[in-house]
Amino acid sequence: MCGIAGIYDLKQKDKIDSSVMEQMIAAQYHRGPDECGFLYDRNFGMGMARLSIIDLQSGSQPIHNEDKSVWVVLNGEIFNYIELQADLEKQGHRFYTASDTEVLVHLYEAYGADFVRHLNGQFGIAIWDRKNRKLVLARDRVGIRPLFYTQHKGKFYFASEMKSFFATGTIKPEIDTGGLADIFTFWVNVPPQTSFKNIQELPPGHLMTVAESGTSIHRYWQPEFPDRNEFSKHSRDRLVEETQHLIHDAVQLRLRSDVPVAAYLSGGLDSSIISSLVKKYHNNELITFSVAFKDTGYDERRYQDQMAKHIGTRHHVIEVDDRDIAQNFIQTVWYAEKPMMRTAPAPLLALSGLVRSNHIKVVLTGEGADEMFGGYNIFKENLVRRFWARQPQSAIRPLLLARLYPYILKNQQGDNPFWQAFFKRHLLETDHPFYSHLLRWDNTAKIKSVFASPVRDRFDLQKQQSRLTDYLSTDSQGWHALNQAQYLEIMLFMSGYLLSSQGDRMMMGHSVEGRFPFLDHRVIEFAAQLPPRMKINGLNEKFILKESFRHLLPTDITKRPKQPYRAPIASVFLSDQTPELINEMLSTNRVQEYGYFDPKAVEGLVRKLKRMQYQSSARDDMALVAVVSTQLLHYHFIENLKEHNFELSAHRTVINL
Repeated sequence: MCGIAGIYDLKQKDKIDSSVMEQMIAAQYHRGPDECGFLYDRNFGMGMARLSIIDLQSGSQPIHNEDKSVWVVLNGEIFNYIELQADLEKQGHRFYTASDTEVLVHLYEAYGADFVRHLNGQFGIAIWDRKNRKLVLARDRVGIRPLFYTQHKGKFYFASEMKSFFATGTIKPEIDTGGLADIFTFWVNVPPQTSFKNIQELPPGHLMTVAESGTSIHRYWQPEFPDRNEFSKHSRDRLVEETQHLIHDAVQLRLRSDVPVAAYLSGGLDSSIISSLVKKYHNNELITFSVAFKDTGYDERRYQDQMAKHIGTRHHVIEVDDRDIAQNFIQTVWYAEKPMMRTAPAPLLALSGLVRSNHIKVVLTGEGADEMFGGYNIFKENLVRRFWARQPQSAIRPLLLARLYPYILKNQQGDNPFWQAFFKRHLLETDHPFYSHLLRWDNTAKIKSVFASPVRDRFDLQKQQSRLTDYLSTDSQGWHALNQAQYLEIMLFMSGYLLSSQGDRMMMGHSVEGRFPFLDHRVIEFAAQLPPRMKINGLNEKFILKESFRHLLPTDITKRPKQPYRAPIASVFLSDQTPELINEMLSTNRVQEYGYFDPKAVEGLVRKLKRMQYQSSARDDMALVAVVSTQLLHYHFIENLKEHNFELSAHRTVINL
């Protein structure tokens, strides 16, 4: 895993300033502290900070082809590189390293821009084609690894993290209020928009070419689902067998490494499956890691300990309390480069710190199973509400919702008019392409009341949904309702939050690489063809995963109710133990000075939560995290950017062409 960056002067054709390139790489040195490499070719330059995992001795980047006409830097891993190398050698290509990165230059020689379709991996790639003076950027299918770009004064810049642009000293960070409106509606930015003005994200599954004659972007992959009634006709036994084979193979590929590989063990079904497969078939000395909470309402260590004992791993746990979460949250925003509505990433930053302190660079995790195999309550809620919509006056059908959210509705009566009214909104709009997510977005957007009017005016759900439609650019009306909901979750929340703010950024903050077997594109494409009943059977989520791997797991794990990963919020930011910086960010003076929020609204929110002794609603929790994280984003990037010292101390290789 690495951090990559580059500059292409499209107009002046000046020689690239090496000191600027070094600052861009230094800004993401946490992504790759082992060594650095730079390439300069007149008006083009690129570099990388390397986290050495495969071919530790000769895998230094940038890497070239036989005649040095094609060069590459890679952030990520190409898991099928051994098979690709064998095929390429049969075609006559010669390799000088044992690195997964080298297959990229030879694939590009063989297939041009279509090289990316041959890859099984997670990646942000930059290829420099010297003969054609062309830069090719590519991002993996589902957005596991980040890649950003911008143009400024005739120069094109790219990087794994946006802070690299600001490290140049010429590109000034400015928070985009339209980006804020997207996050506090959809939970994520709609690509290519980001949290900063004039900075774009290369969307997942896209490839970009940059030349002096112009730039172009095209989508090379996206999740596709069959039309209704065109699902796989195979028997249950056959589908179970295929599920077992594919996931086992995806795990096996992701164990390719020249350094030890460990696993996260959350206590849920998904990480338990991955850890069990690794331990049983590949690594008898498996090390696992978990995060535990001092607040028992969020803690899952009973299941974590049970699984660790069941499969026999060397298990490590880090316990976090409210102060730990708050302290880590300050750095979470710096690494995430965007505001958010959950504190959940902060404990994961602490967890990756535990991993790194145990000298581990690579962990396998269970992300992606919920999206691919129907694990989220929003999927079941979508199906229940559609069932209710067929008889909207029914008093029985809405009671199914109480079974989905016992942790929210535990003190509510089944016929409570308040929550029934909440879930009844948009009930009959079943033809809406975003039906499954309308309630979430509608509820989230209501936190705009705490924003100052210039930001609040950027909330326009109709215009925002129109941009979202353009980005998705697919007709899902012929798909099953579950698949429509899955598509939205994959394209938005998974890539924009789960794999970003809660994934790549929190791991790479401590130089740890995450690998995700459930996000192997073969698994995704197989899962898309499954009949919905094999994913959600009644209200039993991830049915086929449980059927496929119950022989590896304790019954308590396969039958436990789905518990979403959460972390406390109000008690984290409003207690006597809250760090002074967060108190300062919530102060009336700072709120007024930064200008994103209405000071009176923030004061009222804080008073309300303290008066209720942190017994807050989900909406108030979201509003509080929105305020704190946005204020911290401004603090880090607008007010105190110069306080971050970007320095390179690792060995560096410099190539001048």
